[in-house]
Parts: sequence; C-alpha cells; structure tokens
Amino acid sequence: MNEGQTTEQILETALEQAATTPETASNETGSVSSRSIGDLIALDRYLAAKAAAKRRDRGLRIQRLDPPGTI
Repeated sequence: MNEGQTTEQILETALEQAATTPETASNETGSVSSRSIGDLIALDRYLAAKAAAKRRDRGLRIQRLDPPGTI
C-alpha cells in the first residue's frame, strides 16, 4: 500500500489506469483491442458519483423560501 493514500484512492487510481490500458494485446500479430465505450462511460459515472458523494452538500441545496406578503 502506498504511504499517505487510502485504499479508496488506490482503487480509483487503479481503475483509471485500467481504463487507459488496452483490454487485450497480441505481440506477434500486432493487434490491440481497446476497452468498450460502455465500460469507459460506466467508469466515468462511477467516479463522478463517488466524487459527488464526498462533497459536503452531496449536490443538494436546502433553502427556506419565504413568499412575499407573509409574516
């Protein structure tokens, strides 16, 4: 485990690195197969949801509305 990093941070870094590397590769024929767009979109949504959940307000704003003319 890296010093100063939580398990969550290490997992996020590993996921991001896995998304940038090819899914399959072949040395003799030179073929490479990249990750599917659906997998990359799902990863982006997952990381965005985790970042939003860490925020203090979690993306919600609570306000008190006072219409004019009320006491």
